[in-house]
Amino acid sequence: MTNKRILIADDEAKIRRVMTLLLQDEGYEVRAVEDGVSAVREADRFHPNVVLLDHQMPGMTGMETLKKIKEKHPATVVLIVTAHGSISLAVNAIKDGAYDFIEKPFDNDQLLQIVHRAFEYKSLSGELNQLRQRFDEPPSFGQIVGNSVRLQQVMAQVRKVAATPATVLILGESGVGKELVARSIHHLSLRADKQLVTINCGAIPLPLIESELFGHEKGAFTDAREMHRGTFEQADGGTLFLDEIGELPLEAQVKLLRALENRTVTRIGGKPVAVDIRVIAATNRNLEEKVSQGVFRLDLLYRLNIFTIQVPSLRERREDIPELVNYFITKYNRMLEMNVSGITQQALNRLMQYEWPGNIRDLENAVQSAMILSQNGLIDVDQLPMRIKNYPLSLEAELLNDEAPFRKANVRVEKSLIEEMLKRCDYNRTLTAEALNISRKTLFNKMKRYGL
Repeated sequence: MTNKRILIADDEAKIRRVMTLLLQDEGYEVRAVEDGVSAVREADRFHPNVVLLDHQMPGMTGMETLKKIKEKHPATVVLIVTAHGSISLAVNAIKDGAYDFIEKPFDNDQLLQIVHRAFEYKSLSGELNQLRQRFDEPPSFGQIVGNSVRLQQVMAQVRKVAATPATVLILGESGVGKELVARSIHHLSLRADKQLVTINCGAIPLPLIESELFGHEKGAFTDAREMHRGTFEQADGGTLFLDEIGELPLEAQVKLLRALENRTVTRIGGKPVAVDIRVIAATNRNLEEKVSQGVFRLDLLYRLNIFTIQVPSLRERREDIPELVNYFITKYNRMLEMNVSGITQQALNRLMQYEWPGNIRDLENAVQSAMILSQNGLIDVDQLPMRIKNYPLSLEAELLNDEAPFRKANVRVEKSLIEEMLKRCDYNRTLTAEALNISRKTLFNKMKRYGL
């Protein structure tokens, strides 16, 4: 499998065929599907470097497909192709992670030029990430922001286990900061002066897994033009971080288990090589459930699950949101050369109420987007993403948004009175309404408003 893989998703067969032939003539390995659902499925199997997505497709739009692909394969470069282009659509596509935006009908040379730039961008991004891993100042706890009780418990576990050589399994939802926890363990350990090597087990094409993990000798297979040291050897003396370990195919799990047990690896076409590494793994999956399903080895789980750290979701530590928001504002003021001074209380209330299915990564994207749209250097509700500003507020948040203190007091008193009367009437709504001298419908509406 080459590293010049392109996935095309377009519901027009003629467009798919034209694009496929054009790109194949340029030496790209191309696969084409007719809708967004198929594109997401094919991206998991094919692991494309670049994806060309038609915006208008049946079942799932290009924008929806973009979000799903970027969520599972963040390093994939996505181009939106549409005959219904607009500036607002282009802005939204790029904000959601698209690299560029192409309008139909397109010029063949222009398309090839944009695809070529997309591959250059992916190559440079990969080199930049490697340089950052190698030369960045050790973050320790510097990038883990917050003072909640749940986060402090995680930090205490990190300090304890960092001083040992124990294998660590980090659990938590996508976007909670599992990699930051892994980096903190490494930088507080005795291996801090050595390299931390990260590999995403869910992002490696199946035929390349063994080569990526253990390396290969020159001439071991057709494309092996030179010797390659796998991630185990690259991490020798330091720490190997196996991200998304739950996505590793069964065939590779056997060889990984053997390498962990023996601390030796064998390059494809080579001899066994001893390695001295500390292993940290992370997953957002329930590995015990995957064991029961027969897709994850129990002996590998035992080997990894020596010391477990459960990273809380953002909704479990909402009290950290104000500090995280300030951190991201400072970060993107520097990166984007902006001068956003802060956020209004109303906007912060919205962020505090939202469920954050994407956790800290989701919050960071929301803050960055709001900063770009902010007026007068201050983030307000109107600049927040639609899904957040339209999210229903709780009564407490409504009271915080209401600047009339007399009304706040009346609402609190009324809620408390209804609660007390419901208890006295054994939660019989008819009796409660009669006791309060209001209609049953009025009582029902007030209970619904106050969440009773």
